[in-house]
Amino acid sequence: MAEKQSQKHRKVKNPETFREKALKAVDDDAKENIFKKYIKKIIIISASPFKKVFRWFLETRFTKLIWKIIKKPVRFIGLILLPRYIRNSWKELKLVTWPNFKTSRKLTSAVIIFAVVFGIVVAIVDLVFNKLFKNVLLK
Repeated sequence: MAEKQSQKHRKVKNPETFREKALKAVDDDAKENIFKKYIKKIIIISASPFKKVFRWFLETRFTKLIWKIIKKPVRFIGLILLPRYIRNSWKELKLVTWPNFKTSRKLTSAVIIFAVVFGIVVAIVDLVFNKLFKNVLLK
């Protein structure tokens, strides 16, 4: 009898440990890095003919001299034209960790559902107050 009862009980899977979660996160990062490496290789391969053609131009003393002369005025003009706030904002945007597609889809659907529910609640409250004021103030 005891054997039958033990067979009926389901085994509960242990929750993931912190280490397992960390390993999964590392695996996801590794997949993302592999994707980035492939994109980088594609860009390098597609740009290689242009690089071979213009290599002589990029490595000449003339180009280096022109860049040396233009570098400071261009930087100074950039400092004048772009306010500090915009430059700092751009730096902060580079540091942002953007959510993946699945997370952004979940968060967007949550916002849409909340907006619809809140709109319905506001419409109902507006309807109730409208009826109340018509009956109280107009009579």
